[in-house]
Amino acid sequence: CCFCHSSFNYNPCKILHSVFINTFVTNLGSMNGETWNMEDLKDLAPSNFLRTALSLMAYQASNNAVYNEWIQSMKLQLDSVEYLEQIPFLPIHFFKTHTIYTGTECPRFYFESSGTTQDTVSKHFVKALSVYEQSFMHCFQQFYGSPKDYCILGLLPNYLERQHSSLVYMTNHLIQASANPESGFYLYDFEKLNITLAALEKAQQKTILIGVSYALMDFVDAYPQALNHTMVMETGGMKGRKQELTKPALHAYLADGFGVQDIHSEYGMTELLSQAYSKGGGIYACPPWMKVLVADESDPTALNATGRGVLHIIDLANFNSCAFIATEDIGIVYPDGSFEVLGRLDQSARRGCSLLVV
Repeated sequence: CCFCHSSFNYNPCKILHSVFINTFVTNLGSMNGETWNMEDLKDLAPSNFLRTALSLMAYQASNNAVYNEWIQSMKLQLDSVEYLEQIPFLPIHFFKTHTIYTGTECPRFYFESSGTTQDTVSKHFVKALSVYEQSFMHCFQQFYGSPKDYCILGLLPNYLERQHSSLVYMTNHLIQASANPESGFYLYDFEKLNITLAALEKAQQKTILIGVSYALMDFVDAYPQALNHTMVMETGGMKGRKQELTKPALHAYLADGFGVQDIHSEYGMTELLSQAYSKGGGIYACPPWMKVLVADESDPTALNATGRGVLHIIDLANFNSCAFIATEDIGIVYPDGSFEVLGRLDQSARRGCSLLVV
């Protein structure tokens, strides 16, 4: 199923100065995804983000067939790229129609997006699961501390019923890392979940309930709560199960039902290896190796560091596929780098993480 490089007239681009590549190799370790890790990226200084991103762009432009063809179709001269806003971003729907990877061999393992039976799903081929594991663990620790401090409950019924879910993979590792005997997944056993939450609340155990939106709504409809020691974290995911709500309306509904002041959110997708988190108000923050830009809705090449538009994500952990993704989500990026998701492009397929544009 992988593309043959020869069919692309695949010629490495003459881009940037060789010192950028040498610096990237020196700072981030081997270009082999099997040995590359997140240890340097997790403490990446903002002043080094641009240089690192340009180096990775150069490497992927020369070693990722689909990204290379996209750049050539845009007739873009990469040796003139000096700023993040000038970087070419691969449209996210290519993950539905192309096999995307960086390197000489297509990885066997892949994550697959959620979708209805009528949807074409995305596939993200992953060379080194260790990179994903390091990414989501470092990211969680940055925002919430050690998983061992929590009991982690996963309410991800439709995701658990599918194979190749990156969300289930991440949540399962967080559950195991928590080492709490009550941590675990729940399918549709709301009664058991209610009993577990009551016991954890009585014990004043810090708990994270992470779930897809529709399942959290169904649960709180059946068992309204008054939580004092539990954070509720939604990951999106209506997918036709319920009438889609704006993010503020969803959070107001869940906050009222769970008796909490704020609803936390995780922003991630199959095509990425990193996540952003919101601790309330729907405002997301990124880890040091991830950054969000915006493009004009009518001109995807007009990128800005702040403002409203189509979200474009740089995920430096996505070393072995494509680190530069043009999503189909509309949002606002603020001067401090945080961002808000307002909805999706009108013509885009329904996404598990998408809500209506407001």
